[in-house]
Amino acid sequence: MLNLRPIGKWTLPAAAALALAGCIPAGEPRRAAGPPPAPQSSQIDSDIRRLPAEPNAWEARTVTADAAVVGSTTYTVRSGDTLRGIANRTGAGSEAIARANNLAAPFTIYPGQRLTIPAGRYHRVREGETGIAIARAYAVDWGRMVTLNELEEPYILRVGQRLLIPDDRPETLAQRAARFEIDIDDIVTGGEPALARNEAPATPTASSARVLPTTAAIAEPPRLTGQFQWPAQGTLLRRFGPGPSGERNDGIKIALPVNTPVVAAADGVVAYVGSDIPQLGGIVILRHGDGWTTVYGHAGQLLVQRGQSVERGQTIALSGDTGFVDQPQLHFEMRRSRAPVDPLERLPER
Repeated sequence: MLNLRPIGKWTLPAAAALALAGCIPAGEPRRAAGPPPAPQSSQIDSDIRRLPAEPNAWEARTVTADAAVVGSTTYTVRSGDTLRGIANRTGAGSEAIARANNLAAPFTIYPGQRLTIPAGRYHRVREGETGIAIARAYAVDWGRMVTLNELEEPYILRVGQRLLIPDDRPETLAQRAARFEIDIDDIVTGGEPALARNEAPATPTASSARVLPTTAAIAEPPRLTGQFQWPAQGTLLRRFGPGPSGERNDGIKIALPVNTPVVAAADGVVAYVGSDIPQLGGIVILRHGDGWTTVYGHAGQLLVQRGQSVERGQTIALSGDTGFVDQPQLHFEMRRSRAPVDPLERLPER
């Protein structure tokens, strides 16, 4: 069994990572005193068997932190102006201008109208950039950027879009390191590459043989089909919610023998396959439409590809003991938009 500690460019030393990890519930079995030597990235990856795949989209393109600093001002609309054109002229984001002036879709403006141009640092999104990579370039929390810019499903950025960058800066080494620790919310909201304005996301396919390039964003189902089912049958180890000491568990833990099939809880599309959150080991994330996402962690074998469509009950992984666990198990999460939902409230009674 692996004894993983977080390593790499987005993680913290073991003690700090354990303090920040939102997905480790209270009462999780502890290891004996004296941490084992930290494994290298190649050791972690080799312990999780997976299909050949492209590297993560947020690793494909380096983002240059060249945000334009815009001062607070007003702009008088001229004949022929559009909100996007005003954004290009002033350097502010069109969405931010609309919010500052209480403009609703279709964002009609008229000559002579005086618009408030909100101050801030605005990053212009380039082709292939992801939210995670942008946040890393500015050493800020991506979740904070999602909230600040009021980003919504399906969280796919567009080339030319201007994102408001938070002004808050990390004050300590631990805070700065925490900016680069990826969590489930980051992957769900910031893992897709930006598309050109008229470009459509890639259409899912049932084949696991297709390997999507890192520049391709994925189209998700428009709506949830059918009811959710259990991803595996086993003993419930840990429930959803805070533990006795306040640790948060965003899902449930199910004890399973190694190599037990883990199945899709509903029809969906594979949004992520990998091991970039050391606490959870091997992970599959599915999107189901209507804002629903499910997460399957601690897998030993990953059997699907990003952009693959799957059916309810289809095997997507085999269970394992990867990540911060002392026995084989499945970590299972359900999310509606960005909010974790207690799976026991949505799954059928056993």
